[in-house]
Amino acid sequence: MLHFHYHNTSNKIMELQRPNVKTALPLSLERYHISEEYGFLLPDSLKELPDHYRPWMEIANKLTQLIDAHQLRVHVDKMPLLSCQFLKGHREQRLAHLVLSFLTMGYVWQEGEAQPAKVLPRNLALPLVEVSRSLGLPPILVHSDLVLTNWTRKDPDGFLEIGNLETIISFPGGESLRGFILVTVLVEKAAVPGIKALVQAMNAILQPNQEALLRALKQLRLSIQDITKTLGKMHDYVDPDIFYAVIRIFLSGWKDNPAMPAGLMYEGVSKEPLKYSGGSAAQSTVLHAFDEFLGIRHSKESADFLYRMRDYMPPSHKAFVEDIHSAPSLRDYILSSGQEYLLTAYNQCLQALAELRSYHITIVTKYIITAAAKGKCGKPNQLPGPPQALEDRGTGGTAVMSFLKSVRDKTLESILHPRG
Repeated sequence: MLHFHYHNTSNKIMELQRPNVKTALPLSLERYHISEEYGFLLPDSLKELPDHYRPWMEIANKLTQLIDAHQLRVHVDKMPLLSCQFLKGHREQRLAHLVLSFLTMGYVWQEGEAQPAKVLPRNLALPLVEVSRSLGLPPILVHSDLVLTNWTRKDPDGFLEIGNLETIISFPGGESLRGFILVTVLVEKAAVPGIKALVQAMNAILQPNQEALLRALKQLRLSIQDITKTLGKMHDYVDPDIFYAVIRIFLSGWKDNPAMPAGLMYEGVSKEPLKYSGGSAAQSTVLHAFDEFLGIRHSKESADFLYRMRDYMPPSHKAFVEDIHSAPSLRDYILSSGQEYLLTAYNQCLQALAELRSYHITIVTKYIITAAAKGKCGKPNQLPGPPQALEDRGTGGTAVMSFLKSVRDKTLESILHPRG
């Protein structure tokens, strides 16, 4: 079956790239295609594909209007079947994955959760699977499409701030969708000093250089606090009713989703329906990297979901997380150093991370739990009926509140106490 075969091939590719040894150190970001300036964001995302792919771009650029008019499926059904062989380089492939995965979500959910498409037509399914295999990504919309690839500056010389950013491809949801994507872009940007600090800290453990380690831990804590502050911009730019009733459905997948229990048939790809999880913040590499570095161990159920989400990341980003895991342990180093100031700095990182996770719970409460309750009491301002299938679930398919609380609590449980 494709799913199995496909993950095997991407794993084989990764094995070729990575010798089967302990993490090669000192660690550098460049080796994992992580940008010194933008972190996991794709710098200089393309906005246009070669002319050969104009039929895709024409539909993608009118996606919102076509979905609103219930015309997207009609247009996609008439689309020519194009091969991905004329895509040149990584950025064109990433844009193609962004475009085709947006078309896929729109196609499946055009009529809402009551009438999802059961079959993805071959003229969309085949190129989506082809470009997914090239990139080592699953054939569905993932965080690296929605956020990491889907941003551009209005003024190329201007700052990375929300007024100077725009998305490349859009869904229904207007300004709230734009806000949701672009605030998440800014969250990824806020994580960059933390990612760099993590690499500096790992290299400091090897030297060993306790002063450098202390500086890196302080920088990591500041970056985590900045992420929390940046996440707060959601309140300014995203309307909870629109997020819940309009946007969420287009991020939903066909695994662990009661609206599509059988999965989705990818025509011309597989004889059986395939199941893939929807887009989720758990597909962002940032917190996986912080958790591995800080040595946080999640409960089995949470860990299983988080590990599965790593297959939804670009393979080089997943490799970064795995290499942090196999590097010498920060916790062990701090405990054996007997240095109280390192212990304190480490605990402050955990505290900041737990606060970020508590704040994420606050946001999810507002945008999902409260919005769901409100939706039941009558439709807010003529919006479509809110989705029932994912009522208490994240778009990735988890029971969202118990998952987030467990992850936060395990972060707090990791705090070290001085040996008295």
